[in-house]
Formats: sequence, structure tokens, C-alpha cells
Amino acid sequence: MDCTCSQDDSLDGLAEFAGKGEEVRRITSMAMNGEMGLEEALVKRLQIINPTPQMIKEFLAAHPPESRLTPGIKDLVSNLQKRGISVYIISGGFRPLALPFAKLLNIPPENVYANRIYFTTDDETGMPTVYAGYDTDQPTAKQGGKPEAIKALRSKHPLEDVVMIGDGITDLEAARMPGGADLFIGYGGVVERQEIRESADYYITDFSVLTKTLANHQVAFVGSGAWACSAANLVARNCKIREDFEKDVRMWVYEEEVDGRMLTEIINQDHENIKYLPGIKLEENVVAYPNLDDVISEADIIVFCVPHQFVHSICKQMVGKVRQDAVAISLTKGMRLRSDGAQLISDMVRRKLGIDCSVLMGANIAEEIGKGELSEATIGYKWPENARLFQEMFQSDSFLVETVQDVEGAELCGTLKNVVALAAGFVKGLGYGSNTKAAIMRAGMAEMRKLAKRLYFTVQDETFFMSCGLADLIATCEGGRNQRVAGAFAELSGQKTLGMLEEEMLKGQKLQGELTSNEVQAVLRAKGWELDFPLFTTVNRIIHGQLPVEFITQYQRISEVEAVEPSSDAVESAIEDAFTALKV
Repeated sequence: MDCTCSQDDSLDGLAEFAGKGEEVRRITSMAMNGEMGLEEALVKRLQIINPTPQMIKEFLAAHPPESRLTPGIKDLVSNLQKRGISVYIISGGFRPLALPFAKLLNIPPENVYANRIYFTTDDETGMPTVYAGYDTDQPTAKQGGKPEAIKALRSKHPLEDVVMIGDGITDLEAARMPGGADLFIGYGGVVERQEIRESADYYITDFSVLTKTLANHQVAFVGSGAWACSAANLVARNCKIREDFEKDVRMWVYEEEVDGRMLTEIINQDHENIKYLPGIKLEENVVAYPNLDDVISEADIIVFCVPHQFVHSICKQMVGKVRQDAVAISLTKGMRLRSDGAQLISDMVRRKLGIDCSVLMGANIAEEIGKGELSEATIGYKWPENARLFQEMFQSDSFLVETVQDVEGAELCGTLKNVVALAAGFVKGLGYGSNTKAAIMRAGMAEMRKLAKRLYFTVQDETFFMSCGLADLIATCEGGRNQRVAGAFAELSGQKTLGMLEEEMLKGQKLQGELTSNEVQAVLRAKGWELDFPLFTTVNRIIHGQLPVEFITQYQRISEVEAVEPSSDAVESAIEDAFTALKV
């Protein structure tokens, strides 16, 4: 830390403050040049200074960290942290002198490895005012201690690379000894040491050199529907003002002709997706591409926002074409059926592409978000650094983002609520009031939680009360497309299928509820759980003509009723295909 984060050696500065500067500086120089062991140097310097808590307090007041901070270090640390990179201080100095710098650099105290100094109480005052040595058990108090501290870091972050930046021999040792850092960057902006210059992997005298070489994040959106466009707008606004992001947000568009023009041309020239999100202007830095490879090849952040039935085929196209250091986040709600059961979209992305995939779920009706109305979302994550990155990427004054370390819970909330929305639409279309709709929504939430916990024992109860759970359920059952189409289905007493109504009402957008219901029902049937989830089972039988829509309010009697034959072989084939997939 000293002569790297600070423009001086803190212990030397304390010695100068105590009138012992020249003698202590000589010992410090011998230690940094390898002419004296670290432990011997520490003992001698402290004996000469004979510090007290009051002395340290007065020294920091007279020479605050703000006035001693190395030029450029704050920008470098801030840019690293914005990229989700953890920053630590490993110092052969002492915590009381290091912690003020850590606070200034937004480095948490638990990320500071430094020595602890001991004081005993004064006989007259009873206050700890007499220097009594230091904790020799700390790894940084010993020769070769910095590599030991790095070993401790590796136990917390086993898959991460460790880069050491420093000015002295002990910093160089941290990268040369077994278990130490993977890379050593020598810093000579305060003190130049010939051996450091010659031995470092890289050598700098100005931290801005490192800051400028940090690659900015490139965001790619896979999908261009209403929700994708609203979400891309949120990200694009943040990319404009953040130095660690490329300004352009690349969006893959399934090319089609609209009113005699190609959709990508309309988006890039008119900054509006007139087919899927009409009336909402897109930010000028949302750039549409018809070729998927052009969007993903340079991206280190990939956002999936397409109907869930297309994700598998899209991932197959992306295999071998994404960066190994890329991370993904899925805004897609749904699941895929495999021979071993249901697979969530995040897991599919993770397995197919070999990259981490978080999820963003919530009460996210695209048009309302596009208009800037207050909305919320939940990020389900496995790695905290990715959660922080995504939260900063989407968050705005009108779009509030919370996080939970529960990918499966958050994603299942976003998936299963579409089935409940069909039920809510049925009761609305039948003319029932708020009581009935509330009863259906409560039962739906209970079945969502029950199924999620059966499929994944790690699912947390709190997730269901976040935006991805209760809030999303309310929004979808009140104003989502599944509820609207299901309402029309009920009003027509099932004379038109949901597929017909989807084509008539949604103008090219996809109705996820019916497909999700088929997938859920295939899982329930395969596991023998159909009667354990009466609402889900009733909804599926209604949409396939096996029960009248009016039975939705009698769902608890499903075990008493024998389903009639479906009105056509075609509607039954959907669930049969899904069920067959589980048995293959």
C-alpha cells in the first residue's frame, strides 16, 4: 500500500510526525531494497517511533489520506470495482494507518490485510496508551507473508486470477513465491527501484496507463421484442454515462419487413420498434443488427430476451462464438423439457455456452417501463460480482433493482406466473370480481412456491415476496398478455384456441402461458404430481378442451372430475409431445 496507494510510507510519515523521520526512513529503505528482513525492520522502526493511539490520531488529522493519495489510484480502483473485480490491500504496515485509505478507495475492511498494533493501558489513566508490540501471527508481519495472504484470497476465489501491484521487494515476492500472485505490476510513481523495474511483468509510473487499458464492457442483446427494447433502453442510458461501458448497445433483430422497410433499418434510422413497441423512442445508441455473430462476437455481457422456446436453437448457433470471459443474464421466462426433466433457461445458457448466467425477473410490462413508469425487478445470481455489475447496468430512478442469491427461485417465479395469469384471465373473462381473482392468484402463488421447492431444494421463501414473485404475479394477472388472451378465450367459451387469439391479438408477440402450461404439465405428469397441483392441472385441461373454462373456480375438485376427450387431436399433441420429451 505504502508508496503505491499513498505518496509516502505511512510508518515513515508517522516517524517524521514524531520527530524520528530520518532514522526510520533509513531502515525502511533497507527493507524495501532487500538489505534487511521485514520482521527486523518492523521491530526496529516501531521501537524508535514508540507510537500511541493519540499520536496516530493526530498524525492522520494532520496528514489525511486525501492529501497523500497517489494520483490516479482512485480512478483505477473505481474502474476495477465497476467491472466486478475485487480489490484488496495487502500491506506490511499497520491497520490503523491503512484503513483510512481503504475507506477512501471504497475497499471494505475485510479486504485489508495488514498488521495489528498492540497497546497496553496506562496505570494512571487506564487508557490503552503504551506501545506493546504487534501481532506477529499476522502473515503480513513475516518475511514471505504477502504470498500467504494471497493464498488466503485464493481459498475464497479459487477460479480467479490475482494481480499484485506494488513498489517493493516484498510485493515482487508475492508473485514469485508458490501460491502467490499470477502477475506482478511494478509501480515506480513514488519510488523507483531498479530491481522492481527489471523483474516486474509490467512496470508503470502512472496509474492512468492501467485505467486506460481496461477494456470497456460491450453489451449485446439477443432479442428485439417489446421487453427487449424497453430493457435495452435502460441499459443504453446507463452506457452513455458510464466510462466502463462502450456507448453502443448491440441488439440482434430477427429481420423482417414492416411497411415496406426492414425492421433493423427502422430501428437504426427512426429509433423505434414500430412492430413490437410502437410509440416508444429507443435511445440512439441502441444499434440493431440482423446478424447474430456481429452482435455477440465482441460482447462480454450478453442479455437474453427472446421467447423461451427459441433459446436452445439460438444457443446452438452461439457455441464457440462467445468470449470465454463473457457473462450472461436472462430476461426470458420459461423452461425447456429434456429427458431428465425441466431445464431452466439460465441453466441451458450456462451449459451450452460455458458462461455464468444470472436472471432478471419482475413486474416488467414492457410498455410501462418504456414510458418511464416506476417499476421493479429482481436479479437472481450465483456470483455477487456479476449481480453488482448487472444491478448497475439496469438500475435507474424509475427502474429499481434488487438482488437475491437464488437463480432458480427467481427464474421459476417468472416462469410459473404465466400459468397463473391464464387462470386469472379465465375468471376475468367469465365476469367474476376481485374476490375470485384474488383467490385464484393466492392459490397460484402457493402452487408456484410448492413446485419450485420440489424441483430445487435451494429455493428461498423470501424470493416469492420480491419483485420477481408477488409483484410480477400481480402485474401479469392484471395487465399482461397472458391474462388478456385468456380473458378473450373465456368470453368466447373456448370457441377459439389460445393460438388463434394469440395471432389475432398480439401482433407477432408470443403467448408464453400456453407453452409453459404444457411444459409444467409434462413435468407433473412424469412425476405423478398432477393432483398435487390442482390449479395448474385445471388450467392445462381447460386450454386443451378437456374441461370447460367455467371449471376454473372449481379447480379444487379436479380429482373428482374425469377429463373429457379433447376437442381435437391437434391440441392434445402439444402436451403429449412435451410428455414424450421427458421419457426419451
